[in-house]
Amino acid sequence: MWGVRKLKRFLMIAVVIAMMFTLVACGGNDKAPDTDNGSNEPEKVVLRLGMTAEADSHYGKGAQVFADKVSEYTDGEVEIQIFPSSQLGNERDLVEGVGIGTIEMSLTSTGPLPNFSSDFMLFDLPFIITDRQKAYEVMDGEIGQEILGSLEPMGINALGFWENGFRHVTNNAGPIVSPEDIEGMKIRTMENPIHLETFRHLGAQPTPMAWGEVFIALQQGTIDGQENPLVILDTAKVYEVQEHVSLTGHFYSPAVMSINKELFDGFSSDTQEAIVKAEKEARDWERQYSSDLDAELVSALAEKGMVVTEVDKLEWQKACEPVYEKFADQINPEYIEALIGQ
Repeated sequence: MWGVRKLKRFLMIAVVIAMMFTLVACGGNDKAPDTDNGSNEPEKVVLRLGMTAEADSHYGKGAQVFADKVSEYTDGEVEIQIFPSSQLGNERDLVEGVGIGTIEMSLTSTGPLPNFSSDFMLFDLPFIITDRQKAYEVMDGEIGQEILGSLEPMGINALGFWENGFRHVTNNAGPIVSPEDIEGMKIRTMENPIHLETFRHLGAQPTPMAWGEVFIALQQGTIDGQENPLVILDTAKVYEVQEHVSLTGHFYSPAVMSINKELFDGFSSDTQEAIVKAEKEARDWERQYSSDLDAELVSALAEKGMVVTEVDKLEWQKACEPVYEKFADQINPEYIEALIGQ
């Protein structure tokens, strides 16, 4: 009799346990997401592209061409969202963000890149580039690819060289014609060792400052002037707070389009190829746009009230020669010869 009671109790417990498992399973199914949306389309990938320049700048317009082409070549599976005007940080913030993966992509000048790879110091030597077309050959060739590849250890896949442009000096004191005219002036520069040394050598007081702070600093007289390509003077409305621009062309500033390396490596080969193809075509478009715009902006800025001053570039180039000697041992001499020999 006792054995029968034990058997009945055992069976009852077994039934209860079975019912509990059934309820748990049913409850889990009710809460599970519905992954069958009736479509075989993969989830869209969104990549944020940060820059410090304005949306209507050469960066912004080129980035939009890139975004459109990426969408076209991936059938809309990859979306590029553009964040201009330092919305995601200054240029150094953007480079660091791409490296650690907090920002997917960036388009920045090469100015801050020597802080991450000394190979980029090549482009900062004053007057090392005077012909943009010849410089493209080096940047798009083997040497350029080696330099871009030097960012990989930082987690950055540098896709290609774009264009910021030839940089010119502005101020409010008066026309800057000769190097001596810049002595004593507080000139905003990028946080770049060669840029700082060049202006220091010329007798100026170089003042590194994030671009987002420059307009107010010029307006308030905290600094006397700054240096940038003409397109930046126009799109950032520097002409509203600076009267004079001297066409020194002392630095040619390339730009670099970058993407987080781990992210890029995780894409399918088709997506990678689409991004690379779009970048190359957008880069070529942006370079041509920037070059064409330079020719128009001299008169456009004059019409907006700036006094445009031509200078003897050979005089400025000679004055900057000692800067080469100071940094010669930090830059691959083959790289220097490749640009000078062009």
